[in-house]
Amino acid sequence: MPRVLVLDNISEIGLQMLRDAPDIEFDVQTGLKGDELRQALLRCEGALCRSGVKITADVLEGNRTLKAIVRAGVGTDNIDKAAATRAGIVVMNTPTGNTLSTAEHAFTLILALSRNISPAHQSLKSGVWERKSYMGSQLADKTLGVIGLGRIGQEVAKRALAFDMRVIGFDPLLSAEQAKKLGIEQVGEPRAMLPRVNYLTVHTPLNEHTRHLISHDEIKMLPKGARLINCARGGIYDEAALLAGLKSGHLGGVALDVFEVEPCTESPLFSLPNVLCTPHLGASTSEAQTQVAIEAVQLLIAYLTTGEIRHPVNMMAMDPKTLKSLQGYVDVAYRLGLLLSQWHGQSGLSKCNLTYRGEVAEKDTRLLSAAFCAGVLEHSLEEDVNIINAETLLKDRGIELVEHRDSQKGAFRSSMAATVTHGEHSYSAAGTLFGDTMPRLIRLANYRLEAYLDGNLLLFSHEDVPGIIGNVGTIFGRHQINIAQMAVGRASDSPGDKAIGVLNLDGIPLADAVQEIAAISGVHRVAAIQLPPAGETPKCLR
Repeated sequence: MPRVLVLDNISEIGLQMLRDAPDIEFDVQTGLKGDELRQALLRCEGALCRSGVKITADVLEGNRTLKAIVRAGVGTDNIDKAAATRAGIVVMNTPTGNTLSTAEHAFTLILALSRNISPAHQSLKSGVWERKSYMGSQLADKTLGVIGLGRIGQEVAKRALAFDMRVIGFDPLLSAEQAKKLGIEQVGEPRAMLPRVNYLTVHTPLNEHTRHLISHDEIKMLPKGARLINCARGGIYDEAALLAGLKSGHLGGVALDVFEVEPCTESPLFSLPNVLCTPHLGASTSEAQTQVAIEAVQLLIAYLTTGEIRHPVNMMAMDPKTLKSLQGYVDVAYRLGLLLSQWHGQSGLSKCNLTYRGEVAEKDTRLLSAAFCAGVLEHSLEEDVNIINAETLLKDRGIELVEHRDSQKGAFRSSMAATVTHGEHSYSAAGTLFGDTMPRLIRLANYRLEAYLDGNLLLFSHEDVPGIIGNVGTIFGRHQINIAQMAVGRASDSPGDKAIGVLNLDGIPLADAVQEIAAISGVHRVAAIQLPPAGETPKCLR
């Protein structure tokens, strides 16, 4: 029974959902770090966290038990996603649960900053009635710049438009049609909007592209008196640049809910009158915390019980319907990878070229490519390989992966071909699916054939002359190994050329038998191949 570890405090409703799940065990251990956290994660299949715990590479090292980490919230920078991916752990977040609460908080800061709410409140509490010192600015007819127009950014934009603001936005994934529909003027890159905005808000993840996205040079591009708001992630704004911009008088105000280092209780920004700061409260509403807890628990239970992957941040999404529709070809891809890894050997691989043809080419083939990579690597790595980490582990070793798609049907409704390259040498194979569950090998190198892709195989290239097949059968008979199926592919229609044989055996051939076959005159190369039995779920999906 899968075990779930809850690492941060979550809503009681989420905990009750875990109690009610019939096939899940769970434990709550908050405040863990270091080796204590590492040991706890070794004993569970799923982990649920918020932003409090830091799941770093060292605490994931050597973990072959943990399958999924779900963040109850949007940001996942407290999780080392690269380390999780290499360990084959899927990382998911809950991008919808706190959308409205975060958007409302961002707009609250815009309003409060514009009307000097905080300093006026503090002044009145201290017994001073002073109106002239807190002259504000209305939002109507002002321009708001929004960097990042995902769910939260779009909700902020809607609220700004309701206040009669003009909205300029940048997001590389937002279509021109959607921007027009929302009433947002779209720009090609963030700097293009800066000279035109009175307010700037950011709603992007923090990564190598967005860290210090707004720094000294960008602040100089803003109009004098511009106000900056950040409810996304600390570090998108360069705090030192904010301080300089405020002290010089170029910036009219800054409102921050997030900081480069958290928790943050001391900052030179705090002492400035035109700064408004809150302690990461964007998602801190009872509604948001309940919703992200519910969503996080649902994601984790679904993955551990059905294999469904929604809202992943380190791989493709995968629902049970999609998985079911592709599972047969996942099996084909995985088995082709296993076969080629044993046929070509384990060293010197530099490139994998995959070609999808027919109906399968019109589907999302990333899952198939990941399964192929898992098959190629399975016998050459000590760590477990699955569809989450296979492509990363392949590329870590400098192996290039290339995909091609051709929707035109060939001899089969759908097929998949793979070529692996070692220096100047290439080895290729192609497969298809008979029915829904029967993987078949339809080509090996340039030889067309039809062979079962399961169990114990013997591959041998040879001259297409009489006597070779008979000698192979005699040797296996002497070693008491039964031949269950046999397929032969010819290089041409004329006898006497080259050929290749694929035997499905009822047992694993002994090394002595393989050596005897290799010694037959006219046999060029022999390899014993071990594949999963027919009908067995690919290891990379378990």
